[in-house]
Amino acid sequence: CLRSEVDITEGVSRRVHVNQCGTCNRWLRPGGGWIVADAESRELLGLCLKSIKGLGKELHLVDAGFIWTEPHSKELKVKLQLQQEAMVDVVVRQTMVVELRVDNLQCADCKKSYTKHTWDSNVQVRQRSEHRRTLMMLEQLILQHKAHRQLIQLSHTKDGLDFYFTKERS
Repeated sequence: CLRSEVDITEGVSRRVHVNQCGTCNRWLRPGGGWIVADAESRELLGLCLKSIKGLGKELHLVDAGFIWTEPHSKELKVKLQLQQEAMVDVVVRQTMVVELRVDNLQCADCKKSYTKHTWDSNVQVRQRSEHRRTLMMLEQLILQHKAHRQLIQLSHTKDGLDFYFTKERS
């Protein structure tokens, strides 16, 4: 059997490290930048596949999926099914498991939130009436336009709220 003689998974790394922010649970992409991805999601699988060295043009990825691990173990396992032409008109398909170690690395936005006076924009909202409908509507607008992603800090005052943002405009 040709499968026992030829190992097409030889150049593929079996142990890889990926970085996750422990505060906001975002993941660091290999090229830079942080993305939001749920556990065992398509986005996280794509990030894991980009982190694995050795997957190239000659080696075709047929299937990939997560193998269940304990959520607190800080380890992910990805099962890969790879295919490559070993000889002329002879295709070999093999399965392998790649272990990904999750390392904690704080993202720049979370680093900024733990230091004093690092905000770029401060919005002070005051309302001097008994009802809080306007503030609740403002909260819904912030969530609707996803401005809460740039929100570093929110502090309550006697008559309203103070919003601290990372950017002046988003």
